[in-house]
Amino acid sequence: MPQAKQRQTAVGATKRKATVDYRALAQFRFELRTFLAFSEEGARKAGLTPRQHQALLGIKGFVEPGPPTVGDIARFLLIRHNSAVELMNRMAKVGLVSRVTDPVDGRRVQLKLTAKGERKLLAVSKKNIEKLRRAASPALRRLLRSSPPAET
Repeated sequence: MPQAKQRQTAVGATKRKATVDYRALAQFRFELRTFLAFSEEGARKAGLTPRQHQALLGIKGFVEPGPPTVGDIARFLLIRHNSAVELMNRMAKVGLVSRVTDPVDGRRVQLKLTAKGERKLLAVSKKNIEKLRRAASPALRRLLRSSPPAET
């Protein structure tokens, strides 16, 4: 019988530790959405669609060895490969990206930003970074401090 009581106490203690600061989480989600809206408007002002801006960022920020492929960008944008192909076609047509045949594997096509794509990405990115610096979310810090780590 003492073991059953110990188990109940342990379960109760776990439940108390697993509280979530819903207010901080809601505030942080609001701040995320506000930033995304700001970034999308900044992209439009720079003559880009939000998806084009995200693609430029994905190409420039690609971390694997070598330039990214259309498949890499599809995964980055969470879209289908054929949608990424069409997006890259439109972006190449307006001079934002170029396609280069992989020198090692001629079947692969790598993506690179053009000078125009670089300029537009830099313009939007500078404004986004400044917005993030000003936002420095206390809600995010509070949320991370107050919430227990996820169980895996």
